Amino acid sequence: MFITKKNSSYILHTSLFILTFLTTTLAGVMWLNKNPFELENFHLGFPYSISLLIILLAHELGHYFAAKYHNVNATLPYFIPIPPFLFNPFGTMGALIKIKSPIPTKRALFDIGIAGPLSGLFFTLIILIYGLATLPPLSYVYDIHPEYKQLSEIPSTGLAFGHSLLTYIIKLLHGNPSNFPPMNEIYHYPYLCVAWFGLFVTTLNLIPVGQLDGGHILYALIGKKQGVVARIFFFFIIGIGLSSFLPLPNLGFHPGTIGWLLFAVLIYFFIKLDHPEIYDLYELDPVRKILGWFALFIFIIAFPPVPFFELLPT
Repeated sequence: MFITKKNSSYILHTSLFILTFLTTTLAGVMWLNKNPFELENFHLGFPYSISLLIILLAHELGHYFAAKYHNVNATLPYFIPIPPFLFNPFGTMGALIKIKSPIPTKRALFDIGIAGPLSGLFFTLIILIYGLATLPPLSYVYDIHPEYKQLSEIPSTGLAFGHSLLTYIIKLLHGNPSNFPPMNEIYHYPYLCVAWFGLFVTTLNLIPVGQLDGGHILYALIGKKQGVVARIFFFFIIGIGLSSFLPLPNLGFHPGTIGWLLFAVLIYFFIKLDHPEIYDLYELDPVRKILGWFALFIFIIAFPPVPFFELLPT
């Protein structure tokens, strides 16, 4: 049997997917405060890993099938596994596809750009709704942290996920807000953890700069004016990143925003601010315009300016 270039590509995509399944399953076990190196704990990570891979796969296949629809050559998704015991506790850096031929029109650019975020968002919301519908009582946290049983209340210290306007709204509208876990414990709830990560990844991709999905969408909507908006968000991200170095008053937490400075470097040198020009005189139809502004609205309400922070003892 000869291994062709096409077959070797399939082997690579499949291998990366399997490795990402392994690393995200280990991450799911670790989020539950279990030992990931004990085989009997491995299945405990399945709710987290399978949910997360569904979102990432939906996002990338959205791009892929939209590209195929417009006869644009694109690869299958490349998943990026990261052992969760290194620097990334989520077990992955996401996934991507590679566009291998020019995108001919703004309509094709728009469709390819928006299909990923909307597909990923659809499954993220399903997982979020399921997580909220099956939310266990707050005593679940004491099963994860038996040491809390000796305390009068759940500690409000340690790593916490950041809020967005959308997560505030969800918490307020939840039928039993007393059951809703604090943001420094939410990562112990696999479906809520995955939903938060799915929203975070979606909004990262929707930042309206250069080669990100948001840049594609906004360029298709307003053309070269996209560059002006991109610079506003670029300096906004730098400002958030610099806030880590400010002598802030004692607010009870330390913002984990320094990572935005690294992201700003990636934007400036690799992702770029301005979208490459596409010479196409046709405007988008009204339905695409509505979808485009809806996607950017989702970005605004779901973007967490401080995605992670350290809650300090009072």
